[in-house]
Amino acid sequence: MSHPPEATPLSEADYRRLAGQVLASIESTIDQWLQDGVIDIDSQRTGGMLELAFPDDSRIIVNLQPPLQELWLAARAGGYHYRHVQGRWLDTRDGSEFFDALSRHASAQAGQTLRF
Repeated sequence: MSHPPEATPLSEADYRRLAGQVLASIESTIDQWLQDGVIDIDSQRTGGMLELAFPDDSRIIVNLQPPLQELWLAARAGGYHYRHVQGRWLDTRDGSEFFDALSRHASAQAGQTLRF
């Protein structure tokens, strides 16, 4: 199993800005899918938590973890932690990239290919 490089040290403000950009990007993509009739995913943001509800009523939750400077992703397939490394959010276990994983889990839960 490979491990990602050490997390890039961030100030609290930088972490919140970068993590907030991730949540905003997800929301923007879902809004565009709704406008284009791609898929009806309901998104609800409460503070640092974004919940995505799929047509089959399954959920994906993205949650900010400021004390650890991580993003957490909970999907039907399991839970994953990501840290900011050189401009990318990488899985703390296998080094995979956050948006690749989100796309993979969302596609599995939606029953169609989705790319964030």
